[in-house]
Amino acid sequence: MTPDWISGLLGGALIGAASGLLLLGAGRIAGVSGMVGGLIEDLARGLPGGRAGRRPSAETALFLLGLTLAPALYLSLGGIREIVVEASAPTLIVSGLLVGFGTRLGSGCTSGHGVCGAARLSRRSLAAMGVFMAAAVATVALGRLV
Repeated sequence: MTPDWISGLLGGALIGAASGLLLLGAGRIAGVSGMVGGLIEDLARGLPGGRAGRRPSAETALFLLGLTLAPALYLSLGGIREIVVEASAPTLIVSGLLVGFGTRLGSGCTSGHGVCGAARLSRRSLAAMGVFMAAAVATVALGRLV
């Protein structure tokens, strides 16, 4: 069994490599929320009543497909990890909606700001990271009080 820190190191290296390859190969930043939002907007344009527009880019579709298939590949290579969620369905739904709202409000998600923005020393991303880390600390502190 691989120690957790090695799995984390390898996972981080793979995320960094994928983000770097996307930036070098396609000139795009690997902000997952922006990719998903853009893909949804592109697909909605093709629906009846939607505005005709561009088709989803191959890079975006393949990157998101890789994110979706990676857990299956991990499991097929023998990686097994039990995940236990100790929250109710309503709590998870509200949490997901809050994360989505915060992602749109902050013009990006942790992958975009934390991995790509920090690597480029983007002031906006560094500020966003400070805000979401402070919010995470406050949330945990509040959760332990309640």
